[in-house]
Amino acid sequence: MANNKLIVEERQTDLGNFIVGRLLPFRQKRQVGPFTFIDHMGPSTIGKGNYMDVDQHPHIGLSTLTYLFEGEIEHKDSTGSDQIIYPGDVGFMTAGKGVTHTERTPQNKRNGEEFLMHGYQIWVALPKEMEEMNPRFDYFPSSEIPQHISGHLTIKVVAGNAFGQSAPLQGYSPLFMVDIFAKERTTLNLKGQVKGEIAFVVVKGAILNEDQKVEAGQMLISKTDDECEICLDANSQILLFGGEPLPEERFLLWNFVSHSKDRLQEAKQQWKNKEFPKVPGDRTYIPIPEIKR
Repeated sequence: MANNKLIVEERQTDLGNFIVGRLLPFRQKRQVGPFTFIDHMGPSTIGKGNYMDVDQHPHIGLSTLTYLFEGEIEHKDSTGSDQIIYPGDVGFMTAGKGVTHTERTPQNKRNGEEFLMHGYQIWVALPKEMEEMNPRFDYFPSSEIPQHISGHLTIKVVAGNAFGQSAPLQGYSPLFMVDIFAKERTTLNLKGQVKGEIAFVVVKGAILNEDQKVEAGQMLISKTDDECEICLDANSQILLFGGEPLPEERFLLWNFVSHSKDRLQEAKQQWKNKEFPKVPGDRTYIPIPEIKR
């Protein structure tokens, strides 16, 4: 394995009655561009007694990007947004100075029938000057997201600018996120296609790198900004993401992101005091976990 790359193994975490795999951050690399946190949801079978129910919880200083391959999630938040996110859609909630939200299996899917749930939720840190902006929610249906075929590759630009196309979701700093499917074994040339730090999440199949395979449940991070080529195995799907790193270090405390550790402690106390805005009609509350020392 070339020494200009890092391989990250997915770590399993319980999220209510739902299992997620956590890919970022990890010790050697806290962020890739402005991307600071990646949860892999599923693939899991959802059905009677096993629905997704993530109760009301808060965020500050970031945007959450929800992107699904299978299943549905109903997103509600304290701005009043109520949106079902379907496969291929993008939900983008910007927390700014403070927001609360819930994520649940929609009511129409709670009929006892089983279905597959699979997708990613990704946190994008906000620039320092925008960390305290007013919260908002943006939704982009799959039909609005640019997609094209290049040789054996299907390339969908989910966010930012890449491969000569611009997504309707641009974010708040230079970034990119691309969903790529290789029908046959293919070399993906990135020269001039993206700018900034680069990482690859393997959704299915494998990246072939010298004498090793990077497989589903793993992430490959380039230590340089000029990683030009990777080889994708046949029937492989990856998420390519990254961008320009933010100039200041970002700190995480539970669901909060900030350049300021003091601001994280303030948000923690605000949540304990139940001072955050609330999702209309929702009385649920996830207490902040106490860190055992």
